[in-house]
Amino acid sequence: MKNSATGTATQTAIFAGGCFWCMEPVFDKMPGVLSVLPGYTGGSTPNPSYREVCEGETGHVEAVRIIFDPAQVSYRELLQVFWRNIDPTTKNRQFCDYGSQYQTAIFYLDEEQKRQAEETRDEAGRANLAGAAVVTEIRPASEFYPAEEYHRQYYKKEPYHYQRYHDGCGRNWRLKELWGRETE
Repeated sequence: MKNSATGTATQTAIFAGGCFWCMEPVFDKMPGVLSVLPGYTGGSTPNPSYREVCEGETGHVEAVRIIFDPAQVSYRELLQVFWRNIDPTTKNRQFCDYGSQYQTAIFYLDEEQKRQAEETRDEAGRANLAGAAVVTEIRPASEFYPAEEYHRQYYKKEPYHYQRYHDGCGRNWRLKELWGRETE
């Protein structure tokens, strides 16, 4: 696919960083990011619903699919933003959300993405101020199922509810503890 504004081919990145509501805005704001779509991936159930994923039996995780223009932003830059917006030291949990659907993962689409994901995982492990081991998985991409419409751009559609959830989860506090600064 080509970006009509620049004429360059676009690329795709898929990241699971816990609740997709909180991952969408950090990438949405980046120059060169053309779209961020929340959804489900990594499991075995075709076309899962939010309710099915939340029950934890589908094997899917909440994730975002990012379409970006590599002439404006690199995959490595997206990875760096990803790492600084998650807690890579906890399995099946992100901040106040618990369950296998909230595990963190990078879903690579080719060997170059895999290589960069592994490199940045090692860098994140060295930079993590809490000193715990990184448990974020790096997996081959599988079918990505878009989330229901009401989840898309939730932070814009329901700013008050989104902000209460975001702040109430202790996200900024934990990110500051891990990386030495708050995000968003």
